[in-house]
Amino acid sequence: MTDLLHRAELRLINMLKRLVGLNRTTKFGLLVLSDATLCVVSVWIAFSLRLGVWDLWSPATVTVIFASLAIWLPIFLTRGIYRSVVRFSGARTMVDIVIACLLMSLALSALFIINVVPGVPRTISVLQPMVFAALLVISRLFARYALFDLLNQRNFNGSLNNALIFGAGSAGRQLALSLMHEPGMILRGYIDDDVRLAGQKLDGIKIYQNKDLDQLVTRLEIDTVLLAVPGASRQRRTQIVRSFSEIPVHVLTLPTISNLVDGTVSTDNLREIEIIDLLGRDPVPPNHLLLHRTIGDRRVMVTGAGGSIGSELCRQIAALKPTAIILVEMTEHALYLIENELREAQHVGTLDPATLISAELANISDPLTVRRLFDRWRPDTVFHAAAYKHVPLVEENVIAGLLNNIFGTLRCALEAKRVGVDHFILVSTDKAVRPTNVMGASKRVCELVLQGLAAGERKTHFAMVRFGNVLGSSGSVVPRFQRQIKEGGPVTLTHRDVTRYFMTIPEAAELVIQAGAMAKGGDVFLLDMGKPIRIHDMASTMIHLSGLTVRNNDNPDGDIEIREVGLRKGEKLYEELLIGNSAQPTSHPRIMRALEQRLLWDDLMEQLDVMETALGGGDRSKALEILCALVPEYSGPHAVRSEVA
Repeated sequence: MTDLLHRAELRLINMLKRLVGLNRTTKFGLLVLSDATLCVVSVWIAFSLRLGVWDLWSPATVTVIFASLAIWLPIFLTRGIYRSVVRFSGARTMVDIVIACLLMSLALSALFIINVVPGVPRTISVLQPMVFAALLVISRLFARYALFDLLNQRNFNGSLNNALIFGAGSAGRQLALSLMHEPGMILRGYIDDDVRLAGQKLDGIKIYQNKDLDQLVTRLEIDTVLLAVPGASRQRRTQIVRSFSEIPVHVLTLPTISNLVDGTVSTDNLREIEIIDLLGRDPVPPNHLLLHRTIGDRRVMVTGAGGSIGSELCRQIAALKPTAIILVEMTEHALYLIENELREAQHVGTLDPATLISAELANISDPLTVRRLFDRWRPDTVFHAAAYKHVPLVEENVIAGLLNNIFGTLRCALEAKRVGVDHFILVSTDKAVRPTNVMGASKRVCELVLQGLAAGERKTHFAMVRFGNVLGSSGSVVPRFQRQIKEGGPVTLTHRDVTRYFMTIPEAAELVIQAGAMAKGGDVFLLDMGKPIRIHDMASTMIHLSGLTVRNNDNPDGDIEIREVGLRKGEKLYEELLIGNSAQPTSHPRIMRALEQRLLWDDLMEQLDVMETALGGGDRSKALEILCALVPEYSGPHAVRSEVA
C-alpha cells in the first residue's frame, strides 16, 4: 500500500513538473479551458440552488450557459485576470476575480432584464457569478498549493528549517507571505510583545507570547528566528536580539524602516545580526548648524581619505555642499575607490555636481609634498585622519609609524597655520590615553603638537577628537569573527577579559564633524562611546546568533571553539578616553570636552627635532627614548639599543 501511494505521488509530481514546463500559450489555453468548465458547472450549481433540482440541459440552462461563456471571457481578458501567474496567486488575484465576477453579474442582470427567458429566474444573474467566483478562488488556491508549495517542497533537496517570526505586525505578515516562496523554510509561529495576541492565529499560524523563548524554541524545534520589527527603536531591537543571545538559533533581522527602500518587506531584506544590533543606542539627531559651520561653501581637505574614518568623512562632507573637497591619500587603490564613489554620486545626482572633487596621491610625511598641497588648495577646514593605526604593525615598524603619525601631523598642522586654515581637526584614538603601544603614544604626541600650536594662536582653531574602535573598520575583530564562524572556527581572541568601546563609522564621522565645529583652540573632544563590550562576550553572542553553540569544557560537543592566543605586544585589556578627571559637557549630548596638561611649544619642538634626527639616521632606540620622555605615561615595551628598523 505504501509503495502504491509513493508511486502515485511520484506520478503526480512528474505531471506537475511537466505542467509547469509547458510554454505560456499552452498554459493559457489550459487555464481558459479549465475556467470555461467551471463557468458551466457554476450555472448548474446556481440552478440547483435556486430550483432545488439538477436540470443540466434544459433550454433555460443552456441559454444561461451560453450567455455566461459569452460574457465571461471578454470581461476576464479586459480585467487582466489571465496575466497573473497562477502558482503565485495571492489576495490581490482573488480580489480581481471577485470584481470581474461582479461585472459579470451586472452584465447578466441587464441581459435577462431586457430579454426575459422563460424558466430563467432573475436571481440566477447573481447566483451564477457568486458560485463562479467561489470555484475560481478555490481552483487558484489549489493550483498555487499544487504547483508551488507542494512542488517546491518536493523538489527541495536541502534540510528544512523551522522558523519563527518575531513581530506579528504588518512587516511580520509581509515576511510570512514571502516565506511561502522559500521551500527550505517552514513557518511554525509568530512571537509578539502584545499579550492580547497570544494564542490567536494569523493565516492559520499561531502567535506566541514573548516569554520562555528557550523552551518555545526547543518545543517547536526552531532553527531560525526572523526579526520583523523594523519600526522598533535601537534599544528595543537590542533587547530582542539579546534575548536570543544564549539560545542556539540562527537570528536574521529586517533593517529599520528608514532603510527599507520602498516600505515593502521580503526575505531579500533579511540580513545577519551585526554587532551594531547589540550596541543598544539610538542615534542622536545631528546639530545641522554644527555640521555646516566648518564645511558649507568652504574648501575642505581630508587626509587619509581612503581609510575607514577618512572615507566616511568624505561622504558626509561632500553631502554638506563644500565648494571643494580635497582627498589626500597615499594608497592608490583606496584613493581611487573613494574618488570614484563620490564622482558616481555626483553623476546620479545624490551629490551637488558643483562641488569640486580633487584626488591627491600624496605622502604627508614628506614636507615638500605637504607644502605644495597647502599652497595649491589653501583649504578652510582640514580633517586629519591619516595615520598608521594597526598596533602590531606599528610596534614592529617604529620608524615608519613615528614618521607618518607624528611628523605627518606636525607638517600638516604647521602648513595649516602658515596658510591660515580656519579649523584643523585631528582624528585621535582612545589608545593615546596612558598608552601601552607605540601607535597610541605617537597619537598622544600628535595631540601635544596641536595643543602646543593652539597656544596663542587666533586664526587657526586646532582641535582633536578622541574615540575608540569603530565597527567595520579595517582590522576590526567583527569581520574576522564572522569569517571564522563561517569557516567552522575556532574564533580567536587575545584574552577573554579584553574590553573595547565600539561605535559605528557613520556615527563617529558625524560626531567628528560636529566636534570640530565647536573648537576654540587646543580642545580635546571625547565621543560618548556608550558602555564597553567584552570581546569574549561578543564572540559568544555572534556564535549563538548564527545558530551554533560554543564548544568549551561545559559543552564539549559544541560547534565553535573560542580560543585565546595571548595579548599582542602593546595591547591593553581595557581602553580609556580620559587622561584626567576634567571632562566637561558641551552643547552636544554625545560630545565632551577635556582640559588636559600641555607641553610648552619650544620644549616640545626641541624634543621632536632630536627624534626626527634619530629617525632619519635609523636610530630606533633613540626615537623611542624621546617618545618615552614626551609621553611619560607610556608603559609599553621599547628598544634599548640602536638599530636600523
